[in-house]
This record gives sequence, structure tokens and C-alpha cells, in this order.
Amino acid sequence: MPERELLQRLITRATAARWAMPVQLGALLSLLGAVLFILSLTGAHPERAWQAFHVNWLFFTGITGGSLALVAVHKVAKAKWSGVILRFSEATALFSVVSLIGLVLIFTVGYHAIYGHMQEELHGLAHGKAVWLSRWFMFGRLLVGLIALYGLGWLLVRADLVPDMAAVRETVTDGRAPLYAQWTAGFDSSAPGLAAQEARIARLAPGFIVVYALVFTLVAFDGIMALQPHWFSNLLGGFYFMGSFLGAHALLALLLLFGRRQLGIADLVSAKQRHDLGKLIFGFTVFWAYLMWAQFLVIWYGNMPEETGFVFARLWGPWLPVGKAVLVGMFLVPFWGLLFVVAKKTPFTLGLFALISLSALWLERYLLVLPSITAEPGPPAGIPEVGATLLMLGLFLLSYGLFARMFPMVSPRLAMTTLQIERAHGHGHEFGHEEKLTDYALPPELERRHEGR
Repeated sequence: MPERELLQRLITRATAARWAMPVQLGALLSLLGAVLFILSLTGAHPERAWQAFHVNWLFFTGITGGSLALVAVHKVAKAKWSGVILRFSEATALFSVVSLIGLVLIFTVGYHAIYGHMQEELHGLAHGKAVWLSRWFMFGRLLVGLIALYGLGWLLVRADLVPDMAAVRETVTDGRAPLYAQWTAGFDSSAPGLAAQEARIARLAPGFIVVYALVFTLVAFDGIMALQPHWFSNLLGGFYFMGSFLGAHALLALLLLFGRRQLGIADLVSAKQRHDLGKLIFGFTVFWAYLMWAQFLVIWYGNMPEETGFVFARLWGPWLPVGKAVLVGMFLVPFWGLLFVVAKKTPFTLGLFALISLSALWLERYLLVLPSITAEPGPPAGIPEVGATLLMLGLFLLSYGLFARMFPMVSPRLAMTTLQIERAHGHGHEFGHEEKLTDYALPPELERRHEGR
């Protein structure tokens, strides 16, 4: 049957790619970044290396948690359109190990370079706030929170992986075979067993979303707001985790454009899927601008020195060009670019605007952190900043590539649901005015059945 042919193709392709580029490039960038980072620590301004490390930790931790939140949201919503591409977001889970190690380094060897200035200001604060911002209390709650978040994320990803590992187990004959056998031991692949697994996913996903919002609010408060203890914002937590959620969608756009070629499933990642993802990037771009304006408006309207100083430091003098670049890259360019249907459907333009949005998000994290802690008169940019950035980027690519090498990078069961729905919509002419037949994935295996009728 054509469905079985397509399913077999998905099973074969799920574990066939070697993902050489992210693994090799990630290893190279990690090594180069580590060398530059260590050289910076032994140079004239070691504090700049740790401050840049903190910026990158906030950025990559954010898009990792945001990617897992994206998966959880799709599970809660029972989304059917993303079945081919959702695993690309799940593959970020392995970076959680790097994120936890980075947190430990920040609060041990890097603490004084990042938070050292805050210790002098704690003496002038109320006792309760001073205790809340104390070093080990901050570290303890962030460590416990992130372990809980990543642990729940791993349970969610594993629950989604196990049925696919069981489906592709017979095709895996290399060193991964023992892992597949261990994870799928006792798994019931019957209809009731699959239903029970879906019920488990349905229980884990809402819990992850709640924990994500709570933990990333703490990350924003302790990683950004605590750097300037006299400034406070109740909105900053939401601004951080929703910005990370936007970054996760932009990251998914880049990963699917690369991953579809690696897996040999370019014809299965349709213009309709890219269009839907582009609409989400567009929508959360507008929401980011709304949150930014809501934060700016109350600070400007209140005109209180302890609040306006935070904004003034970032939108005046040498920092003004960075602030403008964030506004242009996070809102103006993706808003006007992704306003057009063809830009969301076309791989090049979707990838371009996603890359601009993701780069601007990094710059936003840089702008939120550095003016609070740097001793430089303007934005520092040099070997310390490059080294820390390359190190984190390399580790992110490396962890992603290692996950992709180990696990099925397309879910046969989820992809089949998506492809069958797309084919039914395409041939049934049930699409809207923005879609046409060629926008849907029409696998040749299913088309042969259609032609034979």
C-alpha cells in the first residue's frame, strides 16, 4: 500500500543522516571559542569574558527552553501541521547539560566579574531583598528550577521519542542499537499502548509550560534585573520567556531548512508548513513589540529615576545604535518582511528573516545585560566577546548534532498524520485563498494511489 511505502521511507530516513556539519562545525567553534575565552581570562580584562559568557548563557538557555516550550505547546494544542518538523525543536534538549554547567560556572568562578558590583549595593537594600539577591540563594533557586525544567523537558521529549524509536528499531544496527533496545523495552506498540503514551505526553506538556514560565521568570529576574538591584520590573520575566519563545520559532525555521536536506525529506516539508511557521514568527514578533512598548510606556510615564535610568543607559550615547539595531532587527525587518505570504513560504526569505530575528534577539540580551555591569564607556566588542560567543554557539551546534545522530530526527507517526491531512486538503480543495495545490506536501507514494483511482 502507498501509505506503507511512505511510512517505510520515513522510518528509513529518520536515522540515516550523519549530521556531520553541526557536529564538526560545533566542535571546531567550541575549540576556537574555548581558546579565545581562556586567553581573555588571562588578559587585561578577564571580567569582559565572563560578562559575555553570561550574555550567551542567557541567550542559548533561552532558546533551548523556548524550543522545548514550543514542543509542549504543540502537544497541548494537538497541532497536526507540524508533525514533520517538530523533532527539530526537540533536538535542542541536549544543550540543557551545557546550560546547567554554565550556571555553575557563572556562580562560582565567574560570579565576581558578573555580580561583584552588586555586593556593594546590597548593603543599602532592605534585609529581605538583600537576602533574596544573596549569591547562594540565587544560585540555589536557579539550579533547582532549571533542573526541574530540564528534567520535565527530557521526560516530555523521551515520551515522544519512544514510539518512534520502537518503529525504527529494526533499521538501527550500529552502536545505537543497545540504547534503542533499552528505551523501548516493554513498550506496547498496539493501539491501546500508543494511546496510553499519548496520554502521558498530554500530562507532561501542560506541566512543562507552567514550569517554563515560572523558572524563566526567575532566570530573567536573577540574570538580568539583579544586575541593577535598584531597578525592578514585573514584566521582565514575561518579556524574557516570550522573547525566547519567539527565538525558538525562528530557530526552528533555520533548523528545518537545514534538516530537511540532511534527512532527504525536502519534498515533505511543504510551503504550507513554512507558511504556518512564518505566521507564528510574525505573530510573536508583534507580541514582542507589544511587551517592549508596554514596559517602556510605564517607565516613561512614571518618570522615576530608579526606573528611567535603566532605559536611559541603553538608549543614549554610545548604546543608542545598539538599541536601534535591536528595534530594527527584532521588529521592523521581520514585521515588514513576513507580512507577505510569499516571504513566509519561500525558504530563502523565511530563513533570512528568521536569522535576522534570532541575531537581534542575541543583541537584545547583550543590551539588557552589558550596560548594567560593564566598566567600558560603550558597547564592548573584541576577543572576549567573540570567544564566549563562539564557545556557546559551538557547544549548541555540537549538542544538537549529537542528539540528531543518536535519535530519530523525524517522527514517522506524526509525519504520517501531517502528510495525510495535507494531501486530503490539497486534493479536496479545502485550502484558503492563500494556499494552492503546490503548497501542500504531496509525496509520490500517496500520489500513486491517487492516480490509480
